[in-house]
Amino acid sequence: MNIVGPILFFLFAQFTISAISENTSQVTLLAAEKISLEKRYSNPYVNDIFKDNILLNLNYLSGKVTKKDDINWDEIRRPFNYRFKLAPNETFAYHEDVLEKYKNSLVKTTNADFNFDDGFKSDGYLAGDGICHLASLIYWVAKNAGLDAYAPVNHDFAQIPEIDREYGVSIYKTPGNTTANAMQNLYITNNKMYAVTFEFDYNNDELKLSIFETANPKL
Repeated sequence: MNIVGPILFFLFAQFTISAISENTSQVTLLAAEKISLEKRYSNPYVNDIFKDNILLNLNYLSGKVTKKDDINWDEIRRPFNYRFKLAPNETFAYHEDVLEKYKNSLVKTTNADFNFDDGFKSDGYLAGDGICHLASLIYWVAKNAGLDAYAPVNHDFAQIPEIDREYGVSIYKTPGNTTANAMQNLYITNNKMYAVTFEFDYNNDELKLSIFETANPKL
């Protein structure tokens, strides 16, 4: 009776299971939350502007859009999944005008100025209506994940649906006003021992953000 084949198969299966277990055990979900992009504002017309600006901002973040000429609204509104990673002590800021303490650790922004030149929409006053909702979602999840998250100016002048006021973030950026811009920004620094991954998932008009800690640098 030839038992070599079954033995080799058993050993290979055990090795595979062990490897999968080892890898998956090194990825830890720190926090996750989601918001509906159909509930950004009570007026449907304004809500659609908020929704489009949020999705456009995410496309700038991912690099799918780098300038106004890249914008294809049909593509921007499609479901998507996007991830970025922060190594220990690295900082994400919402835009590039940052406070002095973050200048050396800054590695990632949303890559946008939130104005008409970038293709952002307006409901009548400022371009970029809705981006504070995205910033607040990021701040909310980052705080729950235990990351070093700092938002100098709260969005307490208006309630952000589905997000508690304590997590509201006011984002603003105007050319030539670096100091004021730095105060209306969002800063998240990875204070963990290992890398953390931010995963955005948009589907069925829901936007979910999950933050994972990854002990294995290859994951």
